[in-house]
Amino acid sequence: MSVTILVINSGSSSIKYQLFKGNSALAGGIVERIGEPKSRFVHRLFQSRQTIEETISEEPVSNHGEGMSRIFTALMESGCLQHEADLLGIGHRIVHGGEAFKEPTLIDDQVLTRIAEIIPLAPLHNPANLKGIQVALEICPHVPQVAVFDTAFHQTLPPPVFHYPLPYCWYKTHHVRRYGFHGTSHHYVSKQAAAYLKQPLETLHLITLHLGNGASATAIKAGKSMDTSMGMTPLEGLMMGTRCGDIDPSLPLYLTQALGKSPEELDSLLNRESGLKGICGTNDMRQVHALAKAGDPLASLAIEMYCYRIKKYIGAYYAVLGRLDALIFTGGIGENDALIRNHVCAGLAHLGIVIDHKKNQTAGHDIFAIQGEGGAVTVLVIPTDEELEIAQQTLALIQNQKCLDAHS
Repeated sequence: MSVTILVINSGSSSIKYQLFKGNSALAGGIVERIGEPKSRFVHRLFQSRQTIEETISEEPVSNHGEGMSRIFTALMESGCLQHEADLLGIGHRIVHGGEAFKEPTLIDDQVLTRIAEIIPLAPLHNPANLKGIQVALEICPHVPQVAVFDTAFHQTLPPPVFHYPLPYCWYKTHHVRRYGFHGTSHHYVSKQAAAYLKQPLETLHLITLHLGNGASATAIKAGKSMDTSMGMTPLEGLMMGTRCGDIDPSLPLYLTQALGKSPEELDSLLNRESGLKGICGTNDMRQVHALAKAGDPLASLAIEMYCYRIKKYIGAYYAVLGRLDALIFTGGIGENDALIRNHVCAGLAHLGIVIDHKKNQTAGHDIFAIQGEGGAVTVLVIPTDEELEIAQQTLALIQNQKCLDAHS
């Protein structure tokens, strides 16, 4: 039996994909600018996590169905697949599962209907995710397909954590609550940390920091998410590339009146023009560092604000957990930016968080520890792999279902 899993992440005008055999990625890529006159298709072959061959084409891709067909053609022409039937399953990244989905779920008509019902909670993401499922079902109707939800890992948040101090009826009638995001990444790196530390995940208290253009922190106790920084939407929490994170709830009303902005304009301002970009003009942390090094005071301010807010969440989650076994950095910035890691951990020796500056300069594709002498808390840098986590969850669910069917 094949153990080949295809992972699909469908956006409004793009389809990202990776093909796995076991834990090894065979191929991957992206179809971009779907529906535009000049679409772009990048197909990569992998060996030991490194790209060994890349093919790029630029020609029209009219819709997601055509994009998916191009992906399957490329996978078969490159020898990664002989036929769609070679796939054991297809795993789909779905941004929002609401309260309906607490774990990976085999897709059927009822699941499709429920995902569609959640669209008001994620109007920018779930329709595109749903489209990816629909076209994959058309191309591979006999291949089991699994929905893996970014919010699912955070469904263990206790009621005092996920409720907002707002009229309770809003939760019952409008589903107003904290959901959290980046759950697939936080789950993956927590398991990687347990394996690295050679301890059962159920015995560990962890704080995971997913730092990229989007950023979130999660407090994990015994393998379960106990608190996370993002809320009903990904706007809450840490300062991000273009998102503001935590602000005074009255600010949007004030800005609506002061600037004459419509709700739609204000939503765009808070999500796309704030964060690092709002302070110093760019959301690329590498450019922020370059500006700061050149003496730009706003770039230096942006870095200080960014790290200060992460530090506040570390302190809060330490208090929630009661003890801390490991602090984990992941995501594009968390994995690659030694200066940010240094700023975040500076002054936390009283919490047992001390980093070794030489170890902190380490670069690579594997897990590495950066805690210094006298540090009671292990500090780890762990490359995230959300696609692999989706593939593993997809495989586990399909194999478990086959076992159940065999014994029924």
